[in-house]
Amino acid sequence: MAEIALTGIKPTGIPHIGNYLGMIKPALELAQTYRALYFIADYHALTTERDPKNIHRQIYEVAATWLALGLDPEKVVFFRQSDVPEVFELAWILACLTSKGLLNRAHAYKAAVEDNIRQGRSEDTNISAGLFNYPILMAADILLFGTHWVPVGQDQKQHVEIARDIASGFNSHYGKVFKIPEALIRKDVKNVPGIDGRKMSKTYKNTIPIFADSKVTHQQVMRIITDSKPPEAPKDPEACILFTLYRHFAPSEAANLTRIRYLKGGIRYSDIKKELIKLLLEKFGENRKTYENLVKDKRIIEQILKRGAGTARLIAKPILSEVRRKIGIALT
Repeated sequence: MAEIALTGIKPTGIPHIGNYLGMIKPALELAQTYRALYFIADYHALTTERDPKNIHRQIYEVAATWLALGLDPEKVVFFRQSDVPEVFELAWILACLTSKGLLNRAHAYKAAVEDNIRQGRSEDTNISAGLFNYPILMAADILLFGTHWVPVGQDQKQHVEIARDIASGFNSHYGKVFKIPEALIRKDVKNVPGIDGRKMSKTYKNTIPIFADSKVTHQQVMRIITDSKPPEAPKDPEACILFTLYRHFAPSEAANLTRIRYLKGGIRYSDIKKELIKLLLEKFGENRKTYENLVKDKRIIEQILKRGAGTARLIAKPILSEVRRKIGIALT
């Protein structure tokens, strides 16, 4: 049987081209090599989102995004985390066996504590037990399916390392049950710059949404920051935010010719922006129609997620049964 690669997708905000280049595109390519599982991490979203309407809407938006961009539910397992109750049973078991000291070292928790101290607040201000235990729920997500590979960015590598520590501790104490997962670090796509030069992020409001209409796409691309050099002046393409985004979507030959034009001089930023707008609208035009149709008819998404959850549970139940037997909850 092929090795399993597991990708968690947190339903927060409108997906943008930084998400597509940095996560969606490389994650979808995993299905060519591994048995790929993708899940909507709706319970993870509770650490930051308190509006139930937002969570409900975003679950369907993110599912529609992945389906519209090429995720094939006939070839992969696509499910919603909350439809697999085995995840949460395993999370409690792992929580009882994980030291607080390990969780104290989690980057997100440490950052929240440090921010409170800088602001002169109590260390625990606005830090929920969910945020503190976040790595345990993620470990349950990973270990429950016998995952071999977890594709993550460098900033999330620690979550996989914590899952490895938890799995090793359990196996050492009770006997081997869990596979020890490996982080699959995406190095080919670095942080995608936003229209202001910082990392493209919903937090910074500097994104270009994947499924924006022509008006919004035009507005956002035309806002991309460039320097004040005149058209005739030579320019460094590697230092240009606009070119960095352009080359991800232009055919390689066109990108190479544009690079040469940058170096020799005689290029107008406005012309490259118009080319980028055209490329984005062409790239995602058909996907946009599929996305809009899926969002309008949530029954299709619901059927896909429920079917995927059924398959996911078939994978999970034997592993959880063995865990329960090992810890003495079930003896047969």
